[in-house]
Amino acid sequence: MGFQMEFNSICKFKNEQELYELLEYGRTKMVKQGFRVYPTGEKVIAYTPENVAVAIVKISASIAEINFQGHEVTAVEMDLVRKLNEEESRVQTALAYEMFFGEQR
Repeated sequence: MGFQMEFNSICKFKNEQELYELLEYGRTKMVKQGFRVYPTGEKVIAYTPENVAVAIVKISASIAEINFQGHEVTAVEMDLVRKLNEEESRVQTALAYEMFFGEQR
């Protein structure tokens, strides 16, 4: 048992429905496996499951708990600040690939 620290500049979606809700309704709740620490109150870049930067979001809540099945999970609530334009998305995607998603050492 232990907490895993997320990068405070990214928020990667693995579920298309959660991403759709964010972009369509302006807020969503994302559920991650394991205990994680998200920077509540800060703005971060949101990425699609394909690692493409799509938006700036503000983390409004981060709740780590053990669910009814006994699994450690973290629920992260966020609000859409704004969608990225094409150029911003291209640059942020390239930077994130180099810093986070690219070659693992």
